[in-house]
Amino acid sequence: MSGPRRSGRRALSLLAAATLLAGASATFTATAAGAAPTDPPGTITTSDISGSPTGPFAAYRIPALASLPDGVVLAAWDGRPGSAADAPNPNSIVMRRSTDGGASWGTTTTVRAGSTTAPKSGYSDPSLVYDAVAGKVFLFSVYSKDQGFAGSAYGNDDADRQVISAQVSESDDAGLTWSAPRLITSVVKPGSSSTSPTTGDVRGMFASSGEGIQLRYGAHAGRLVQEFAGTVLQADGSTAIQAYSVYSDDHGATWQRGAFVGTGMDENKVVELSDGRILLNSRDSAGGGYRKIAVSDDGGATYGAVTQDTELPDPTNNASITRVYPAAPAGSAEAQVLLFTNTASQSSRSNLTARVSCDDGATWPYARQINAGYSGYSTATRLTPGWFGVLYESSDSTAMEFARFDDAWLGAACDGIGTLGNLSITGTRTDSARDLSASPYAAGETVPYAVTVRNHGASATTVTPTAGNLAPFTPPGTGNCRYAGLGAGASYTCAMPRHTVTTTEAAQGYFVPDTTWSATGDSTGAAHVLGVPVALTSGIQTGSATLAAVTISGARSDTGRDVTTAPYADGDTIPYTFRVTNTGTTTVTVAPTAGNLSPLVPSGAGNCRYTSLAPGASYTCSTPRHTLTGAEAAQGYFLPDTSWTVTSPAGTSGTRLLGAPVTTA
Repeated sequence: MSGPRRSGRRALSLLAAATLLAGASATFTATAAGAAPTDPPGTITTSDISGSPTGPFAAYRIPALASLPDGVVLAAWDGRPGSAADAPNPNSIVMRRSTDGGASWGTTTTVRAGSTTAPKSGYSDPSLVYDAVAGKVFLFSVYSKDQGFAGSAYGNDDADRQVISAQVSESDDAGLTWSAPRLITSVVKPGSSSTSPTTGDVRGMFASSGEGIQLRYGAHAGRLVQEFAGTVLQADGSTAIQAYSVYSDDHGATWQRGAFVGTGMDENKVVELSDGRILLNSRDSAGGGYRKIAVSDDGGATYGAVTQDTELPDPTNNASITRVYPAAPAGSAEAQVLLFTNTASQSSRSNLTARVSCDDGATWPYARQINAGYSGYSTATRLTPGWFGVLYESSDSTAMEFARFDDAWLGAACDGIGTLGNLSITGTRTDSARDLSASPYAAGETVPYAVTVRNHGASATTVTPTAGNLAPFTPPGTGNCRYAGLGAGASYTCAMPRHTVTTTEAAQGYFVPDTTWSATGDSTGAAHVLGVPVALTSGIQTGSATLAAVTISGARSDTGRDVTTAPYADGDTIPYTFRVTNTGTTTVTVAPTAGNLSPLVPSGAGNCRYTSLAPGASYTCSTPRHTLTGAEAAQGYFLPDTSWTVTSPAGTSGTRLLGAPVTTA
């Protein structure tokens, strides 16, 4: 490990289990000097689960991965005879199955077999979608005859050997056996005429390989969503590669196609956000050098404006995006945490990297390298509690590497989420109906606060709060937040605590939840955590802000610095980056007006103002620095405190934004 853990305060941190348990605390990123995948924190193992191609296959390509209950993991890929060619090579889909969360694997089986003899046929580009409600898993793939994606004719007659087709198979016994292929070409490839296509007809298409999703929140909960890419005829007679969702609301009995999205949208993936919207993340077939993104608020039927995510460089390669806490409640801090994997380069398929976002993909402050060398397509999934799996191409055509790592390995720290071993700890003020404009809190009043603890581990643990600025909170006494024997996968909410507002807190308009915890059993250890500030008066937003359809969030920039071994001191400057996104429909001007960061406010070079931010566009401002005061150095953190205005055709509005505590020691 990097060194002994200091006794100073720390922000609520995500995925720091191993560092807490080992008595040390460190944050590593892909850019940290000398950080190798096997360095602390956490644990990672990698293994080639395919082995060298054996007859009848000459090459392996295109990984797919899915995690099912009871530790079952399915890993699939193309077995390609003769060469590594895409369809219409007569490819097959092979699979290995694990029953212990990816620790070991069964034999390789062929689940969809191509035919090398006339009339030839093939199955390519697998993607798996698990239906947790029905207990079924679906396998999507190309079904080819004489043409592949590039050479396919228009039309959707599966008997036409010039038409590329799409199949879906299903298993109701966790991948042991599979149904016969069901062709859904007429759904995913509109346009029945091969000779007289019309606008919106699709020539070539395929299911984006890897893994689809099932929605958990809102009106479309239970919906299965699988992404496709297709060459679509445009109104001017040209064609464009566009993305689209294919979804089912009846557990795979029928499938529907959503609207086409963007241009240059090749292999693409989706993830459900904390509010039930869907974030689409796509490879750019036009070679723009970054991932393309769009958001759906109707379950994948349509998507909004397509923009580049300039925090996610990409060399035109397939990637994956998934939830860190798949079962987190809607709207919770945990539900906002995402994992993204791709080859983080604009020039080569190398440097496979896992990134973590704490804010529904608005920013990606944490990164850790999985593999420095050649890396092709990748797909990630949550395994047993506390573990992730990433299946990726570790050569251009001969190996499928499986990386298995625990949550601590990611080394991320997210606002509003504390961890202790396999426990996550979140908190919130519970009287949200109180109008802080008409009735702000005064000194001496008590603020109701609820803490939720979830056990993401595989066995029971006992949780005990040991100190904090909440009461009742610590044992002994009724109403304390202790829980004996919190079972695997279980959670509890302690809604008894209150915080008594001090004179200083009333004057400044907020307080910071400050607690310490210990645990025994599966998550033995201790943690000292700081919550997101709680506003006591109106006009303050905490954590991140939404102002006139503009979202503003920020984070400390030098996440590779381990503040436990290299703490900030009085007078040091701390780099901080803001990301601002216009989610509205009109162009706006964004201007910071005050703050404890500099440069920040116009005029002057390096300020964070943006005069014409278009709908769907975003920008990052990485020039601000905060100069640490002696008092902040003593308390071990500072609060980013800024004010912003947004001017739109509807007028000008403003807000004060208090970021999450930035730990400095």
